[in-house]
Amino acid sequence: WIVLGGGIIVAALYFVGGVVLCCTIVGIPFGVQLFKLAGLALLPFGREVDSTGSAAGLLPLIMNIIWLVAGGFEVAIAHLVFAGLMALTIVGLPFAKQHVKLLKLALVPFGARIA
Repeated sequence: WIVLGGGIIVAALYFVGGVVLCCTIVGIPFGVQLFKLAGLALLPFGREVDSTGSAAGLLPLIMNIIWLVAGGFEVAIAHLVFAGLMALTIVGLPFAKQHVKLLKLALVPFGARIA
């Protein structure tokens, strides 16, 4: 996963983005979510994303909407494309499943839990 599935590259990009966003006061919540994505992108096997019912309240909803508009949708599309490319071969199917897991978290990271 780390080499062939793009895990190290995706995790590094998420980490750098998180550091950049944490340099601003307004970007800190979004940077923290990128760190969450980086951790899952590095070692996704054996972990699940629980985003059902955990985003109770108005603030996570507003933050998820801002996240989607500001770039979360593009990140999710990228994971969808990577999942499609990985699914072209039988060997890549487990990697495609992990990209779909990252896609779920990339769509609605606020309030989601990684178990």
